[in-house]
Amino acid sequence: MVPRPEALASFERHLRAERGRSPHTVRAYLRDVGVFLDEVGVHDDEALRDVTLADLRAWLGVLSRRGAARATISRTSASLRTFFGWLERTGRIPADPSLRLSAPSRHRTLPPVLAQRSAAALLDVAEVAADDDDPVHLRNRAALELLYATGIRVGELVGLDVDDVDLSTHVLRVVGKGNKERRVPFGAPAGRAVTDWLERGRPRLAGPGSGAALLLGRRGRRVDPRQVREVVHALVRHVPDAPDIGPHGLRHSAATHLLEGGADLRMVQELLGHASLATTQIYTHVSVERLQRSYAQAHPRA
Repeated sequence: MVPRPEALASFERHLRAERGRSPHTVRAYLRDVGVFLDEVGVHDDEALRDVTLADLRAWLGVLSRRGAARATISRTSASLRTFFGWLERTGRIPADPSLRLSAPSRHRTLPPVLAQRSAAALLDVAEVAADDDDPVHLRNRAALELLYATGIRVGELVGLDVDDVDLSTHVLRVVGKGNKERRVPFGAPAGRAVTDWLERGRPRLAGPGSGAALLLGRRGRRVDPRQVREVVHALVRHVPDAPDIGPHGLRHSAATHLLEGGADLRMVQELLGHASLATTQIYTHVSVERLQRSYAQAHPRA
């Protein structure tokens, strides 16, 4: 195995403990930085001092020539800037070579979303499936209702404990990125689905390994994001003309439908747990695109 600077392990601890980054984000940072260090032959802490802006730019150029997506190059650039900025702040290198490093901006593509009637049809499919009283089908219905009702991330959903759901006020306590906590309301249909799951489904699956987890798998342990993704993909196939979406597609759909219904952009930002309003604004583009399509179809002089 190729040796790597000891600073990389300290950087990992910094991301986890001090920055509160998710495991997925930490893996991405370490992968991007590790591949770069291997490519330029930096194997110890002393060699980190020799890395230059030209080295960093050259590596982004290599990625581009290899056909890497713009998003990948942008993420790599961000990972390297974070790493070398941290090295300078902690006194491991005299100067940050990444200060003037830039990368192509990421394309803002419109995310696939369900039409409102398709979202209703998907939740009807989940409700009909739960009529057989199978505890997993009751769980699936509760999961889909919560995802669409609140727009939370799948990782936030599976991380919920029973006490995080207040059925009297219809509010979730959600712990999002960076361990930031927020309160998210949900409607009556989601409340009914969660109640059915808690009363008729969860008790039949719960066991010694369940702990306080809200959603459980057949073996009684906390459900994982992969299982939820599989459920969403499987159920959406029963909805005619619906795009093949996963849990994140339900998040996109919830945000879009809120804005189409007249919700304030900052309110949607708060519900979704976005640090920046700019992230939320992509959903306004989705709404405008739909408006333009409807206009083109309906207006006699479109």
